[in-house]
Amino acid sequence: MDCGLNNTEAKVAIDGALARARACSPFLRLQLDRFPAIAEALEAGELEQALNRARAAGAEAPNLAAALRRERSALAAALAIGDLAGLIPFEALVTELSDLADRTLHRAVEAAILERTPDAEPRGFTIIGLGKHGSRELNYSSDIDPLFLFDPTTLPLKPREEAGQGAVRIGQRVLELIQKRDGEGYVFRVDLRLRPSSEVTPIALPVDAAISYYESSALPWERAAFIRARHAAGDAALGRYFLEAIHPFVWRRSLDFGAIGELQSITRRIRDHYSQGQKFGPGYDLKRGRGGIREVEFFAQIHQLIHGGRDPALRARATLDALAALAADGRISGEEALNMADAYRLFRTIEHRLQMVDDRQTHSLPTDPAALDTVARLHGLEDGGLLLDALRPHVDRVAAAYTAMAGDQEEHLPLIPEALETRLAEIGFAAPGEARMRVERWRSGKARSLRTAPAREAFEAMLPLLLEAFARAPDPMRAMNRFEDVLERLPSGVNFYRLLQARPGLTAHLAEILSHAPTLADQLARRPELLDGLIDASAFDLPPPLADQIGEFVQFERKGEDYQMILDRVRRLVNERRFALGVQLVTGRSQPLDITEGYARVAEAALNVLADATIAEFEKRHGKVPGSELLILALGRFGGEALTHASDLDLVYLFSGTHEAESDGEKPLRATDYFNRLAPRVTAALSVPTAAGPLYEVDTRLRPSGQDGLLAVSVESFERYQREQAWTWEHLALLRARPIYGSAAARAELKAVIDRTLRLPRDAAQVTAEAVRMRRDIALHKRSGGPFDIKLGAGGLVDLEFAIHTLQLRTGIGLDPHLEVAIAALRDAGSVPVETEDCLRLLISMLVMFRLVSPNSAEPAGASRPLVARACGLADWDALLAAHEQARQSVSELWRSVSAAAAPAED
Repeated sequence: MDCGLNNTEAKVAIDGALARARACSPFLRLQLDRFPAIAEALEAGELEQALNRARAAGAEAPNLAAALRRERSALAAALAIGDLAGLIPFEALVTELSDLADRTLHRAVEAAILERTPDAEPRGFTIIGLGKHGSRELNYSSDIDPLFLFDPTTLPLKPREEAGQGAVRIGQRVLELIQKRDGEGYVFRVDLRLRPSSEVTPIALPVDAAISYYESSALPWERAAFIRARHAAGDAALGRYFLEAIHPFVWRRSLDFGAIGELQSITRRIRDHYSQGQKFGPGYDLKRGRGGIREVEFFAQIHQLIHGGRDPALRARATLDALAALAADGRISGEEALNMADAYRLFRTIEHRLQMVDDRQTHSLPTDPAALDTVARLHGLEDGGLLLDALRPHVDRVAAAYTAMAGDQEEHLPLIPEALETRLAEIGFAAPGEARMRVERWRSGKARSLRTAPAREAFEAMLPLLLEAFARAPDPMRAMNRFEDVLERLPSGVNFYRLLQARPGLTAHLAEILSHAPTLADQLARRPELLDGLIDASAFDLPPPLADQIGEFVQFERKGEDYQMILDRVRRLVNERRFALGVQLVTGRSQPLDITEGYARVAEAALNVLADATIAEFEKRHGKVPGSELLILALGRFGGEALTHASDLDLVYLFSGTHEAESDGEKPLRATDYFNRLAPRVTAALSVPTAAGPLYEVDTRLRPSGQDGLLAVSVESFERYQREQAWTWEHLALLRARPIYGSAAARAELKAVIDRTLRLPRDAAQVTAEAVRMRRDIALHKRSGGPFDIKLGAGGLVDLEFAIHTLQLRTGIGLDPHLEVAIAALRDAGSVPVETEDCLRLLISMLVMFRLVSPNSAEPAGASRPLVARACGLADWDALLAAHEQARQSVSELWRSVSAAAAPAED
């Protein structure tokens, strides 16, 4: 076997292995003395020669039983030295042992048949290898788990002998040849308890009866056993017939969580029964202990049972092959597979050391310190403490991974479908069957966020709490459907799931978000860390005054923080704030009108912080323009401080000072070039997505001359344009203008320019005609989305805004960017009905709620309608519909009365 060592290095390794074997293993010392030719080859450093001699050790034996025993004992000695010397890899060692089992079983079957019927062809009797024999992973000193099957129509029989009787006698002879101890020893211990109903059935079963059992009556754990089943000896055609027939029993296309539950139950029974071997340390059971060999095997088999029915690539028999296949298919992570494989190799290797000492079928570390030291020295370590140190981290990792997958705490939801459905009904789900199928789909492992053991552990731990919250939600299945979207889009889920487990209040909020707010659910799926922002109770407070909000964003600055880090930080903080404001709406913590102001305050603070950072970055190269500064004007909903969750920012960039000025940096620019290069950078700071996500959409089309004009113009040019060139619709838009960035003096100057512009003398009829034309254009290019299009529908917000802005421009009354202020002034002047203020409040409230609950302007889901109604100040959905209809009628009537004053030419 190629081990990568030269002859000299190999001899040194073998000499060390021989010395340790003679010193620490009475069994190996005996076998080396018993087979001097093999010992001689080993002492010469000829491992391959020793193995060949061992395989032929039974050639001169007086009978088959002796031949089989001599071959086994000789091969055990040669393989052990090669293993101890590090010249035989684990996989090669267990394969050699499994092949030995196949050879001896096949010879035993042929002999058993021919001894009884010398002239017959030895067929009709087959042996299916199960367990580690089936997967070709036999232990150094292991029993084998065969299944004896026969075909009554082809099995050779004595005259007047029944087939069942003859098969049992053949099986008994095979057992005698394989496991009976005599002066030559034994070959393998045999365990027949994996056959169907082993306590009452004969040792050999008719093949069709066995097939019928597995098709109709087998238990889930038997499916796991047959993952590793293969034909090992006897009639190969009969073995293939059986395995092909039971293939659908083992590999089911539908997911079967009952198998998981059964294996979980087996694990718990093992842990309870072998409680003395659960605690790691002296006496720890490497096979059955928590985090041991059995749990690595079950870890692989559970995943195989779930997914192997649909994916043949996952049907590997050997544990190491199965782990590699699961990782290649993305069912477990590569790191998880590597950890499990490394642990498995080490556990099995130390298990072999335990068995080499006295050829005992043991799996437990000795409790006696001297005996533990002996095992350690046989492995090449100085003492038992070092052996425990080598094993401990692997045991811990396997235990954590297996527990996370299969569950090991009573508070986890059941894995067996029937029990899970019962539990869901107890929690309060009206459709527990549907809920169960959803949970089973989550547990299938398809979601990227659930493919690691820690993630699954955290998920299972928080799942009961989450489902209890969903069961209390107005629409549990809707919440579960949206949670599934979150699951599938989460890049990583460990922290998210742990947070939910640790904060039950957050889980309740999550249920409300998923029940009512697809907008927030989508945002959460993209950025699960947004939920972290709800931990602090202050998240449910409205944003502080602007200066304080700016201060909050700035206080997290770190020394040496670069520009990109600032962009990321502000995005993270702003999105947390916006998300929290949305949650306040959904949970009824704040009123919609307060929330719209909150959205605007957060946006204005973000703009100020990002504009400052962008200007500072820009000035590093281009310096400052003496006597000039950047000004930013907000228009539309931003100007009126009435943003929704989905609003973009309407901005106009201006600068103070003159065109002729020039910056004083190393790369000087004239003022116009300077600010027209700076403005796009501010827009990018607000709008370009970074690693921390997106922020705002920015619209600059309301600047002078629209898209054809410069992005940034001087205040002087802006005033001249507004006075001499602007269209009436531009002045209508200017009614919502509000300076939001720049020095106090510069903003005051700009505010005065806007006031002068809006108070220019006008022809009322002409103003109205222009407004009517513009409204018609909007109606042509932006169709209403239906009765719940709060903005564009007849009598909606756009009609109300046009009516108010037209009156403002015609009369000069209420020239304030905030609609509620303008309406109050116009009402006091008798220009609008008293109920107009109520119409505005209702429409704004509905708009901000619909942006979260029904972003496509469709009628909200039934469970969300009471929420929307309450947020809008109405008792129920019917009351909201009636109020909405009344508001639309009032707004339509107001717009008709205002537009009636248009110039005749425009009618």
